[in-house]
Amino acid sequence: MELGGLLFRARVPAEYRGAVEAAAMSYEVTATRKRPQTFAELVGQEFVTATLTSAIRQGRIAHAYLFAGPRGVGKTSVARILARSLNCDKGPTDLPCGTCPSCQEIARGASLDVIEIDGASNTSVNDVREIREEVLFAPNAARYKVYIIDEVHMLSNSAFNALLKTIEEPPPYIVFIFATTEVHKVPATIRSRCQQYNFRMISTGEIKEKLREAAAELGVEAEDRALIWIAKEATGSLRDAYTLLDQVVSFAEGALTLDQIREKLGVLGIEELNDFARLFRDGDAGKVLERADAILATGVSIEQFVANLAEYFRNLLFLKSGISKDTLLGYSPQDFDRQVLESMTASQIEKAIEMLLTLYRDLRFSLNQRFELELLLTRFAQLDSLITPSEVRDALREMKGQFLAGTGTKMAPQSVPSFSPDRGKAVDPLLALRKVVDALRREKPALASALEKADAAAQDGEDLVLSFSARDRFQGEVVQKDREMLTARISPLLPGVTRLRLVYREAKTETEHVDQRVELLKKVFRGEIVKGEGHGDQSV
Repeated sequence: MELGGLLFRARVPAEYRGAVEAAAMSYEVTATRKRPQTFAELVGQEFVTATLTSAIRQGRIAHAYLFAGPRGVGKTSVARILARSLNCDKGPTDLPCGTCPSCQEIARGASLDVIEIDGASNTSVNDVREIREEVLFAPNAARYKVYIIDEVHMLSNSAFNALLKTIEEPPPYIVFIFATTEVHKVPATIRSRCQQYNFRMISTGEIKEKLREAAAELGVEAEDRALIWIAKEATGSLRDAYTLLDQVVSFAEGALTLDQIREKLGVLGIEELNDFARLFRDGDAGKVLERADAILATGVSIEQFVANLAEYFRNLLFLKSGISKDTLLGYSPQDFDRQVLESMTASQIEKAIEMLLTLYRDLRFSLNQRFELELLLTRFAQLDSLITPSEVRDALREMKGQFLAGTGTKMAPQSVPSFSPDRGKAVDPLLALRKVVDALRREKPALASALEKADAAAQDGEDLVLSFSARDRFQGEVVQKDREMLTARISPLLPGVTRLRLVYREAKTETEHVDQRVELLKKVFRGEIVKGEGHGDQSV
C-alpha cells in the first residue's frame, strides 16, 4: 500500500506463503471455471451462436456489435469467444483452437490487442478520446484489435458523441463489441451503427442441468429439489446460479438438500408454507400471527417471508390453471396441500398475490415492517370471505332482478347468485332467454314484453320450462302462440332443448316477497338476522 509517498508491501511469513499460494491457485469459483470457451459450450443462446458462427464462416465480420440482455447470460463470454475466433492462428474460425499463443493470451486476459473496458468506470469523453487515438495504431500481433466495452450504457452523452465517428468508419482491423443490460439507454445513433444481438434469460431446466454437471465435478451429490430451487432463484442468470451453488456447497458436506438450504439461508419450505396456508383456510387470525412470530424468530427476514408467500400463492394459481411443471413450480405438484388448493378460488389467490406484491413494494418505506406484515396476515385469515368486484356486480344485478320481480315488471332469476370459480361454464337458461328477448325487441316487441314477464326459467330434459305468475296468464298465452318460433331460437343456445313448456303459479303475498328478499340479502352479503334495538323489526 502507499502511504505518504512511500510504498509498503505486506509480508507473508515464509512458512505460510506456500500454503497461501497453493490455496489461491487450487480454488476457482464455478462461474469462472465453467465459463464457455467456444460457441458450442454456450447455454441458451442458440440464435446468437448460430448467427455469429455463420457470419464468421462466410467472412462477414462487422466492425461493431451490440450484445444486449440480462446479467449473467453470456454476453461477455461471447465477446471473448468472438475475439478469439477472429484472432486465432487458424482463423478467422468459429472453432478457435485454444492452444495457439493468441488464444491463450486472450483467455488469460493478457492480449495487447483485445482491450476490455468497464463502461461504468470509464464514462468520460476523455476516456473515449484515448480510444480514438489508439485505434489509429495497427494491432500489435493479432489480426484484429478488439475493444470490448461492458455496460456501455453507462457512458456519458458526450462520450457517445465522441465515439460515433469512430464506430461508423473505423480502420479495417478494428472491431468494437459493446455489452449492456439496459439497451434502451444506448442512443439510437449508436445502435444503428452496430449489429445488435439480444440475449435471452436461460430457462430453469437448462440451468438445472448445468448445475447438476457442476455439482458432480465438485464431488457433491445434489438433491433434484435443491437444484431446481437454485435454478429458480437465479432468475435466468447462469452466472448467478453458479455463484449461489458455490455458496450452498460450502455447507453441504458432500450432499446438498433443499432442507439444508432452507435451514442455512432462512428460506421457508413447502411444508411450512402449507401449514401456514391451512391456518388461513381455518380463518384463525390468532394462530396465524403466532405462527408468523415463530417463523420470524428462526431468522427469516420479513422480505423473504413475503417473497416466499407470494411465490407459494403464485404456484397455487398455476395449479388452479392446470400447470404442473416442476421447473415452473419449484416443487412437485404433490407437495402442495390439496385441501388448501380446493378451498380457495382463483380470484382469492389473485387477490392474495396482489396484496403481497403491494406489501413487498411498500416495505422499504415502512415505519414498522413487522406491523405491516401482521396487518396483512390478519386480512389473509378472511380470504374465504373475499368477493371480487366483478362477482359483487353480478350479484347486485341478479338481486335487482329479484326485487323487481315482486312488482311483476321484470323477469328475474329464482336462484341465489353463485360465487364458484366455475361460474359461467354451464349454460344458464335465463341468460339464453334474455338473449332471445333482446333479439325480439325490434321485430316483435309485444312478444319480447310478454317473455319478460317470465320470472323463472329451467331446463327439464328436452323442455325449457318458463314460469309465470297466475296474474300474468295473458302474457303467457302470447308466448304460447309463438312457442315453435321461440323454440327454434332457443335451441341453439340451450343444447338439448326441443320444446317450450309454460307453468303458472299463484302470486306470492307481500310477506313472502319480503322474506325472499331478506334471504337473498343474507346469501349475497353473508349477513344474519338480528333484532333491532327497542323494537321488534328485523335487520340484516
